[in-house]
Amino acid sequence: MIPTSPLWLIFLSTAVISFAATPIIIKIYRRIGAVDVPDIKKLMTTHRYPVTRGGGLAVFAGILFGIWLFLPIDKHLSGIVIGAMIAAGIGFLDDLFNLNPYLRLLMLFAAAGAVIAVGIGIPFINLPFLGIVNLDQPRLALSVFGGNRSIWLLADAFALVWIVGLMNFVNWSKGLDGQLPGIVVIASLVVGALSLKFSADITQWPVIILALITAGAYFGFLPWNFYPQRIMPGYGGGILGGYFLAVMSILSNTKVGTLLVVLGVPIVDALFIIIRRVAGGKSPVWGDRGHLHHKLLDDLHMSKRSVAITYWAVTAILGLIALRLKADQKFYTMLAVSLIIGGILLWIKYFGRLSKQPGRKDG
Repeated sequence: MIPTSPLWLIFLSTAVISFAATPIIIKIYRRIGAVDVPDIKKLMTTHRYPVTRGGGLAVFAGILFGIWLFLPIDKHLSGIVIGAMIAAGIGFLDDLFNLNPYLRLLMLFAAAGAVIAVGIGIPFINLPFLGIVNLDQPRLALSVFGGNRSIWLLADAFALVWIVGLMNFVNWSKGLDGQLPGIVVIASLVVGALSLKFSADITQWPVIILALITAGAYFGFLPWNFYPQRIMPGYGGGILGGYFLAVMSILSNTKVGTLLVVLGVPIVDALFIIIRRVAGGKSPVWGDRGHLHHKLLDDLHMSKRSVAITYWAVTAILGLIALRLKADQKFYTMLAVSLIIGGILLWIKYFGRLSKQPGRKDG
């Protein structure tokens, strides 16, 4: 479907709804006591004053409004909305009860499973040196509610891991004020721009519209979350960003490689974190203060604003590069990003511990 509304109106409408919904969420959450109070025992804590949780609900309100207004509901979109509702529900429960990380991870598979259940999968991947690898075999035929359903085992499994993985990786990049929404806005616009290049294919227009809806919702939330933040994205805001980015990358003719480049910093940082935790005999799902944004904040004494803007800038640069890359070039780009981040982390560990600067401001 080709939209009848201007593209800028799609973006602006969802941004306005998200922006307007955020102060309402803040008031409700303060009333019910869903506020994150700084705790020095929590290594991940970076704020020094109580901050309202619940940003995920404000973002979800904007996205849901945009989908209702600008996209026709079909089988695929129904599955996407159901999965998003599950993700938003997980975030809401975590805002109230601080769910166990293993329980949250298990629930993420339910959200991703809603997408897989309506037939959204990754039928092929384009690997460097190997070319296109089809994932449409083997298949498992099932009879569900009187109808026939064919499960593409590899395609569905790959999509499930991709969606759940990206939900976690993007969520781990919400450590500082404004960091997450800026990343999601830029990455969504890159996915939309990529689909716009192939807009002659009518199937790309729903992806373009969904990308603008997602970008607009997070853009509207950004002023409330930027330093000094008045509300946190929460677990819901983090996983919803990863969820929609993962789904859009699949729908846009499986442009998974492009998103790997665009989100190169969060993804590589997350992989380093998992390797470090597992090698140290720790669980990969329990948080610590070892992320790149923590290192930039603690050891290089960058301000929260500077770290967030740096993440945005690098994401935007990688996004512009990704739009022009072929499969093998994306591989080398990710390798370069990995080496650069690894080099930065090693430099910080062995040479970059600057003396504490008295009077340094957080912002």
